[in-house]
Amino acid sequence: MKESLRLDNQLCFRLYTASRLITQAYTPLLGKLGLTYPQYLVMMVLWEKDAQSVNDIAKRLYLETNTITPLLKRMEAEGFVERLRDAADGRKVIVRLTAAGRELEGRAASVPEGLAGALSPCRSLNPESAAGLYSTCDDIIETLSK
Repeated sequence: MKESLRLDNQLCFRLYTASRLITQAYTPLLGKLGLTYPQYLVMMVLWEKDAQSVNDIAKRLYLETNTITPLLKRMEAEGFVERLRDAADGRKVIVRLTAAGRELEGRAASVPEGLAGALSPCRSLNPESAAGLYSTCDDIIETLSK
């Protein structure tokens, strides 16, 4: 077998596994809020800047609009957001937080701390290495999203 084809030599496998396990660690934290991980990502985008188009949210999350549209419909049914047609361009859908969605931000403030607690046994992760990891991931995302 070629060394380059060994699973243990694949960066993609490590990134995929780490991402999947981190998402899994979020599940009990977000379950208390009634959110899934993808819904949490949408909420963070809207907490940063409310009333955004579906296209803008999708771009910010590096997703296609047809991926987040069903997600937004469920979030609207749960009362966290509302979807409205743009008055200036009827083809554009604007997503806005409801009062319940804005209130959820305060309750979600403990989620990052909860994840940090889940990661605290990780010996090689500290503030300095995390900054380097962010930078490396940002570089990968920038390179591959072109």
